[in-house]
This record gives sequence, structure tokens and C-alpha cells, in this order.
Amino acid sequence: MRGRSRAVSAKPRRRKPGARKRSSGTEAARPRSSAAANQESEIARVARELAEARQEQTAAADVLRIISSSPGDLEPVFKAMLVSATRLCEASYGTMWLHESDGQMRVAAKHGILPEPFDEQWRVGRLFRPAPSVPTARVFATGKLVQVTDLREYRSYFDRDALTVASVEIAGIRTLISVPMLKGGAVVGALNVYRREVRPFTDKQIDLVQNFAAQAVIAIENARLLSELRESLEQQTATADVLKTISRSTFDLQTVLNTLADSAGRLCQAENVQIFLRDGEVYRLVASNGFSPEYQEYVRQHPITAGRGTLVARTALVVAPVHIPDVLVDSEYTYHEGQKLSGYRAMLGVPLVREENCIGVMAITRQAPQPFTAKQIELATTFADQAMIAIENARLLNDLNKLNQQLEQRVSDQVGEIERMGRLRRFLPPQVADLIVASGNEKQLESHRREITALFCDLRGFTGFSESSEPEDVMALLRDYHEAIGQIVIKYSGTLERYAGDGVMVVFNDPVPVENPALQAVLMALEMRNAIGALTESWRRWGHDIGFGIGIAHGFATLGTIGFEGRFDYAAIGTVSNVASRLCDEAKPGQILISPRVLTKVENAVTVEPVGEFTLKGIRRPVMAYNVLESTPSKLN
Repeated sequence: MRGRSRAVSAKPRRRKPGARKRSSGTEAARPRSSAAANQESEIARVARELAEARQEQTAAADVLRIISSSPGDLEPVFKAMLVSATRLCEASYGTMWLHESDGQMRVAAKHGILPEPFDEQWRVGRLFRPAPSVPTARVFATGKLVQVTDLREYRSYFDRDALTVASVEIAGIRTLISVPMLKGGAVVGALNVYRREVRPFTDKQIDLVQNFAAQAVIAIENARLLSELRESLEQQTATADVLKTISRSTFDLQTVLNTLADSAGRLCQAENVQIFLRDGEVYRLVASNGFSPEYQEYVRQHPITAGRGTLVARTALVVAPVHIPDVLVDSEYTYHEGQKLSGYRAMLGVPLVREENCIGVMAITRQAPQPFTAKQIELATTFADQAMIAIENARLLNDLNKLNQQLEQRVSDQVGEIERMGRLRRFLPPQVADLIVASGNEKQLESHRREITALFCDLRGFTGFSESSEPEDVMALLRDYHEAIGQIVIKYSGTLERYAGDGVMVVFNDPVPVENPALQAVLMALEMRNAIGALTESWRRWGHDIGFGIGIAHGFATLGTIGFEGRFDYAAIGTVSNVASRLCDEAKPGQILISPRVLTKVENAVTVEPVGEFTLKGIRRPVMAYNVLESTPSKLN
């Protein structure tokens, strides 16, 4: 009773202020269990991430191992990438596309069990020309990643693009990502992974696929570089000895051909090589390697004739490489006696071509019926080209020896022609000089008397300009002046008698006759005035007050070459030259003064005005002068 009474009457103890209520053992254990659970969850998360990281590293290592073990074979590398990408991204399918020219793309590799019709459609090597709205086509166009959450809701499906429709309705593809393979900013391909359910790929999965795409580009570049290196090394190895022999044996064609035969047999993995050259209607053996003396003697006694029964004749007929994997099963081959003596089975013929004609054949043979590879056929073609070079070198050398004596004489003759041409071009128009040289007769240049028209022109104010200007400015002005009138003199077939500084004398009707020399001179003067008028305007803007005057006279003169060896000139001596020069002195800027005799020759073709009589130095009587204003085109015609 006592105990129960205490229990009933016992009052609860008061807790001191701030004291915590004691927890039972069960209540105290609960926080510890939650913490443990959180810790276990964190450990599981870390373990999962580590496992994923190990998987990614293992996949990357596998791909790199395949790249290193198969540097020239891309398909297994791409296949390994797709296997890892689809597995790590929880995808159903994967494809690798390469960007081809002209807007096409090619299936480079694929992974995943596809429905049979679609599997054939996506076969490796097939070319597609996708519509612009297709996801991979967008990647090729933009160079940016494309993720499609639901292909059934994508534009190319609504456009009923055949590839997209088949992807959805046959392969069951819903979600996909297409990642560009970039090299130097250019898209070389795309790596695609696909899901059969609508579930977007995570950022981490996209990063993973992008890493595989980058590795694919590395593999492509490695394969390209390795292929180029191998081809280069093979070509260099194949040609170095031959080119060395060609360069050292310019005069010995036989040595070059023997070296070619040896090299071609070794590098094409063939036992025997022959080189035939055309001799009229047959082909004769000129070099060989590996054949028995009996066979070589047989071939020399039986030169190859036209037809398709032998490798050489067939190659010469088609002027292209001929490949016979086994002569015993070739229905057209009939040269069996030679085959029995040598025992060859596989044959390769390559033509030696000059100007699209076959002048010879290189024949390469094997004892076993083993076909030649495309690379070996290409290499044999290179050897044939080198043989052609050696043959051409020898031919050209023989021709050169025959031509040497002729060339020496021709050079001597040409030097003489050049000297004559240079001498004549000093004072004659080019066409006149060419005419005299072509005729081989310079009698026109000997001293003689003829009726001519003489034209003299010079610049007004040139003396004052040259005294007050820098020599460089004077030379520049003379260059412009001479260039302007020089082309006009040539145009009108004038003969440049002389020029000194700004003074120029031109004669017409000698040494080549002119139908109306006075009219030719006046027309030339009008064109000169126009040309120099434009120049004087520019000179005036520079502050130079320079004009241009012309004097023209008609009469008899004595003409011919004067001077000494190495420095000849063509001169016109007589009053007509003096009158032209003095009229030029009297001409004001822009005037073309002509004598009365000139006027009688041109009065129906030009408009003139009388200027008056002039007392000219050295001329006894005053000379009436006329200024030419313009030509009259209607009268000229």
C-alpha cells in the first residue's frame, strides 16, 4: 500500500528554469538514424558518380585505343564511339554522318538493332540529300548542336520528309541529339544518338556526346594525315632512284630503262617487267627484268603485232592500263607460247604515251594469279611516265644535236636583223622598219631626191621654262610631250627625221611613198594640236605658260642616212625642211602654219585662214602662210 500510495500521491518534480526534458531511449535514437540515412544517400550518390566517371573514362580509353590501333581505318573507331555513346546516354540507336560535297551526307557508321527496312536505308556508305529542315541538315548548315525532344512534333515530320517519317514510323525514334563534328570552324560530320521514348538528354550526356564528336574529328584528321604520308613516302621511294638515274644518264637511255624495270618489279611486287617500244607496226622489247634468256630471245624473234591477243597489243590499242588477273582464264589472250616459257599468270600493261599516241608499253607480270592493287597500278603508271620522260629526253637531245649548227647560223642572222631593226626604228615607223627588214633591201635609205612634206613642231616658252625649272621637271614634261606626239607620228606613218629637246621634224612620202603626204601631215598636225592642247592646259594649271606651234612645207629634198657606224640618222636636206622649221618659229601657240604649196594639196579637205607673208631666215622671198583651223570631214570622204 505504501508504495502505491507514493505512486499515486507522488507529485511531479518541477523542472528548473532552462532545464531540458529528458528523452526516452527511443526518442534519442531517431536523429541518429536520419543522419545515417543521409550519409548513406550521399555515399551512394558519390559512388554512382564515380561509377559513371569510370564508365566514361573506360569508354574514352577504348576509343583512343582503337584510334591508335587502327589509324587508317575509321569505321571501327566510329563504331566504338557509337556503342559507348548510346550506352552511356541510355539511347537506342547511334549514327555517324560525314558531310559530303553538294549538300549531301553519308552514313559512316551506325549502332543499334534497327527494323530491317530502316537498317537497309541507313546502310554504311549510303548518300543522302536531306531537306533543310532535317535535324542533321540543320547541324551541317549552322554548325550548332540540335536536340529534338519529340521528332513527331518536329518540322521535318510535318513536312513529311521521307527520312524523318521513316525514323518516326519505322524506327520509332522520338528524342534525338545531333552534335556537329567541327574542324577549324567547318562541319565535317555529325554524331547522332536516338531514343525511342520522349526523354530529353541531360547536359552531362550532351557533353559526353560532344567529347566523342571531338575524338571523331581527331580520328578523321589522323587518318587523312597518315594516308597522305604513306602515299608520299611510297611515291618518293618509288621515284627517287629512277629520277636520279635519269638525271645522271641523259645520254644512256638503256641504263634508265633497265633501272625502271628493276624498280617497277620491286615496288609493284612483281617478278618480271618488260618495256616495249613501237617500231613501225610492231612493238619490240628494249628492256626487261627477271625473264629467262630463252624467253627474251623468243620475244625478240617474235615482235608484238596488233590485236587483243597479247597484253602489249591490247594496251597499245586502248591507250590505257590493262589489267589481266589471270591470263589462263582470259578469253582474248592468245600469246600462250610466250606464257609457257615464262610462267606468268597475272599481268599489268601501262602505255607510254606521247601526244595521245602510244609509243610503247610497260608490261609487269606475276607468277601467281594475284591481281594488282589500285595503288600498284597507279605506281606503274608513274613509272611509265618516267620512262616516257627518259625517252623524250633522249629524242630531244638527238634533235638538239642536229639543230645546233642550224641554230648558230640562225642566231648570227637574227643578230644582224636585230641590229638593222634597231637602226631603222630610230627614225622610221615600226611598220615601215618591218617592211624594209622583211624585204632584205635597204636601198630606200641610200641618198636620193624626192618630193616630200616636212612638218616641224616645238613648244612655245620651253626655253624660259627649262631655265627656271628643276631638271627633273623638265625631263618629266618632255616625256609627256614626246609620248603624246610619238604615238601620233606612228599612227600617220610619218618618218621621224630628228628631234632635239622640244623640236621634232617629221617627213612624209619617204622612204615609203604616201598617196597625199601633205594631207597626211596636216591631219597629223590637227591631232597633235588636240593632244598637246590638253597637255598645255594641265601645264598651265601647274603655272607653266607653254604653248605649241607647227610649221608644214612641201617640196623636194635630198634624203638618206647620215652618221657613222653605230650611230646613223635619217636626214632630209633641202629648202623644204628650212621652210617648215621657220614657219614653226612664226606660229603662235596653237597655230598650224602651212606654205602655199601645202595649201594647194589640202585646200579641199581643211579650212584655213591667211596669216600674211613672212620673211623667213635663209629664204630669199617672203612666204605667204596660212593657219589651219579644222578639217572638213565631208570633203575628206
